[in-house]
Amino acid sequence: MTQIEREEMEFDVVVVGGGPAGLSAAIRLKQLMPDAGVCLIEKGSEIGAHIVSGAVIEPRTLDELLPNWRDLDAPLRTQVTEERMLFLTETRSFAVPYLDRVMPQMANHGNYVVSLGEVCRWLGEQAEALGVEIYPGFSGAELFIENDHVAGVITGDMGIERNGEHGPNFTPGMILRAKQTILTEGARGSLTGHAMKRFGLRKGVEPQTYGLGIKEVWEIPAEKHRPGLVQHSFGWPLDDNTYGGAWLYHFGENLVSFGFVTGLDYANTYLSPFEEMQRTKLHPAFREHFEGGKRLIYGARALSEGGFQSIPRLTFPGGVLAGDSAGFLNVPKIKGTHTAMKSGMIAAEAVAEALEKDKKEAASMTARVQQSWLWSELRDVRNIRPAFAKWGMKLGALYSGIDSMILRGRAPWTLHHPHADNETLRPASVCTKIDYPKPDGKITFDRVSSVFLSSTNHEENQPVHLKLRNETVWQTVNHDVFDSPESRYCPAGVYEQEQTGENAWQLRINAQNCVHCKTCDIKDPTQNIDWCTPEGGGGPNYPVGM
Repeated sequence: MTQIEREEMEFDVVVVGGGPAGLSAAIRLKQLMPDAGVCLIEKGSEIGAHIVSGAVIEPRTLDELLPNWRDLDAPLRTQVTEERMLFLTETRSFAVPYLDRVMPQMANHGNYVVSLGEVCRWLGEQAEALGVEIYPGFSGAELFIENDHVAGVITGDMGIERNGEHGPNFTPGMILRAKQTILTEGARGSLTGHAMKRFGLRKGVEPQTYGLGIKEVWEIPAEKHRPGLVQHSFGWPLDDNTYGGAWLYHFGENLVSFGFVTGLDYANTYLSPFEEMQRTKLHPAFREHFEGGKRLIYGARALSEGGFQSIPRLTFPGGVLAGDSAGFLNVPKIKGTHTAMKSGMIAAEAVAEALEKDKKEAASMTARVQQSWLWSELRDVRNIRPAFAKWGMKLGALYSGIDSMILRGRAPWTLHHPHADNETLRPASVCTKIDYPKPDGKITFDRVSSVFLSSTNHEENQPVHLKLRNETVWQTVNHDVFDSPESRYCPAGVYEQEQTGENAWQLRINAQNCVHCKTCDIKDPTQNIDWCTPEGGGGPNYPVGM
């Protein structure tokens, strides 16, 4: 194979990923080392393009990173004014009493409902003002390895045609050399996966477990808008053995963020996270918020839910992990922005020390994390997510209340994640099909119209970035045993099974629809689906300022 000649650029630090963790890392680095060359690449077309609006953010880390953020016109404008946690049956809802005592992690006093894409864009502006070079539309395709340590990243080639040949507009990716590389790609990042495999970063830790978050943003009539309302639910429509629940936030100018998280350790192959999300909107506790409104945005993303037990080794020769790449999500809080930002700050501090001492590995990061409030926050809630997996939703919720109110996270035991999410599906022959309601086009919708609202796009003639490692395995396992679960768990309609003959089927892959949620890379029973990095700038383009 002909070796591609690549141009090179050299920096002290390259940050991969323009989310809260990566941007916080870049800002903190320039605060500590104003003269350091810091480059940040983001595969989305702009900072925030791959982040759906509508999140509750705890400003604790922002106070540490940029104490004068209020004077810098930070887009934190809607403070939480009321909140509730509901247990749903099919027709009724019951509020959890004394929420701040029963589930103190859910208390949102002092927090803000924000457009997270807008917050990231603002953080990008602060980073650039400090001298960080930000390159959106550039994907990190490969780790650049020299002498068995990471010496930067190689950005994705552009203009490769579907047959693998170089097209007329072929442009090779660049080598971005760096003394240190910070990986903040979010859940199931491609470069993160390569680093974990090459350097054994998951050795001795429990499997990461994930949730799939599917989100919509609505504009509703002004008379219905209650700025600062935060509502969460659990129970219906999921059965007692399936983890998940809904959220609804009122923010901005008559905007509502609604979403649903389904734990990807679910067992029923016929479950569809998309359909569960859609039918939740029909419940009386939610429907009233959407009637008379208009759906504006749709998106989806996997979330790392393993928590404390699943945090990998954070450093390797030439780089570190931060944010959801390492799994720093606080699941009981249903928040990851403040923890991602804090981990990014700590990564920057460890990397700055390594640069000053000319060390290959920023080994102090682990100790710095363990000495921070980030570590104690995750340690104290370590048993809550696995309790739901072990005992189901009702008993899991009971245990969570005991753990929070009485044990206060100091239980002398640690519950475990015994299985990876791809190992939990049951064969179709022993699963019950679920009768989902047809979309009404007013409150509930189909996948096609939903994906349209994500504005996702991939260059039509580029190679398909979703690949089967072994097509025979798909027929004998996915189709014959599990009845094509990828056609249900994918929230974008990427996968369709097609009959090609008597007892012969094939998988059709509509890669153009992909919203980069990474669910297929996580949930496929034999890990036969390979999510490869597409050209930079591809994927969803969510409105940043909404």
